[in-house]
Amino acid sequence: MKVSLHSGDVTKLSTGLLGLLCFEEGMAEGAIYQAVDKALDGLLARLVAEEQFKGKKGQTLSLHTHGRIAPSRVLLVGAGARKDFAAADLRGFGARTMKAGASAQAKVVTAVLPYSEGASQERHAQFLTEGALLAAYRFDKYLTGERKKPEVVEELKLAMSPDNVDGSRLDAVKRGLQRAEQIAHAVSLARDLINEPAGEMTPKKMAEVAQRVAKQHGLEIKVLGPKECEKLGMGMFLAVAQGSEEEPRFIHLTYRPKGKTPAKKKVALIGKGVTFDSGGLSLKPSSAMEDMKVDMSGAAAVIAAIGVLADLGVPYEVHAIAACTENMPSGKSYKLGDVLKSMNGKTVEINNTDAEGRLTLGDAITYAVQECRVDEIFDFATLTGACMVALGPHTAGVMGNDLSLVERWLASARLAGEEMWHLPLPPGLRDQLKSDVADMRNTGERWGGALTAGLFLKEFVGDTPWVHVDIAGPASADKEIGHTPKGGTGFGVSTIVEYLASRE
Repeated sequence: MKVSLHSGDVTKLSTGLLGLLCFEEGMAEGAIYQAVDKALDGLLARLVAEEQFKGKKGQTLSLHTHGRIAPSRVLLVGAGARKDFAAADLRGFGARTMKAGASAQAKVVTAVLPYSEGASQERHAQFLTEGALLAAYRFDKYLTGERKKPEVVEELKLAMSPDNVDGSRLDAVKRGLQRAEQIAHAVSLARDLINEPAGEMTPKKMAEVAQRVAKQHGLEIKVLGPKECEKLGMGMFLAVAQGSEEEPRFIHLTYRPKGKTPAKKKVALIGKGVTFDSGGLSLKPSSAMEDMKVDMSGAAAVIAAIGVLADLGVPYEVHAIAACTENMPSGKSYKLGDVLKSMNGKTVEINNTDAEGRLTLGDAITYAVQECRVDEIFDFATLTGACMVALGPHTAGVMGNDLSLVERWLASARLAGEEMWHLPLPPGLRDQLKSDVADMRNTGERWGGALTAGLFLKEFVGDTPWVHVDIAGPASADKEIGHTPKGGTGFGVSTIVEYLASRE
């Protein structure tokens, strides 16, 4: 979809739909709102009064202009009170505008950028554009006939009020547009990977996608097969993989800043890459297995995000790591009671083969520590149903061994508009992982399941500052909400980019 900027008179702009954001306090204060209302001889204000449109959050009001001005339709979207407004809320405005335009069969959709000062203008432009572009996302690869509908909207225009345009604001908005397109592309890639059937998006196919990302963005890449992983001693990762006919792939993408100046720090982004999780011999019921193609959402996020980081030229060395495998039951599957030797030498007794993600992540974390020697580690995983029980379907749980790093990460999540919440790692729960025959076992008791999973991963981190992000809830959605479609969401990409390419 083409994205462009308009800074002229919107009443003369040929567009199928013009979206205006309205706050509860003084809806008529905007210059573009006033210009549209004047050109319509006060029709807009009369309709607002008649329909009791108050600008409350979620309220919408639309009218057809019948040729009285160039835009065919005008859409008012309520933003609520200004004091409750956050920049990331503009994604919702962009999404509403795009969806209304598509429903009206508009080829060109225009959203008016609210006026703001300084750096906010760039961020506002980014979020508004992101919302519109991500709302237009569809995964219809396997639909046929009437259900596979052609795309309607060909162009998104971002309109600025002419009296608020100057060189610095214009440059800021252009930067915001460019960043929005980059992030929306990455999120859409992650969504595509998650939405593909597990029979298509195998570990081998994940590696092929990663190789394309590396070529497109100028990244280094290593793809390790079973023999290479065995030489490194990845006993946990290979044990999970051994029950499947599909060979595992350990993917390692690297971005290094250009120039002679050393990278400010080295960061590892590790994503859980279980492309299908049957539970292994601890077999899931059929209903719980239906959406287990999403169990590689963490891997999808880090593979997609590193391309944006490379394009933005962040000053850090970044390693995106994904241990990709299936978890299947067969005569070759790892068994309950098995004792596995991890890459860092710790031994693990298996008491649940459906707690496989932490095993693959444990070896991936050790790889980041020993082979990459990073300064910070972030892992992203659809790890526990317990996290969803605690926080619901829209919020990720965040744990870590460095409070300062956790707080910086959560600050980035707030700026990026992704819901995350800090959870503890109580030392007292470590006893749940005690084993009589090994250094530890892979699961604890029912209570505090998300926390004991975090404590398990902590065993492989050592002294490296580390953040664990359990995305079991927000990685996929069971219904469309705003700019987020049903299915894979691409959760995590925006916060990764915000943290490593922040403008604050």
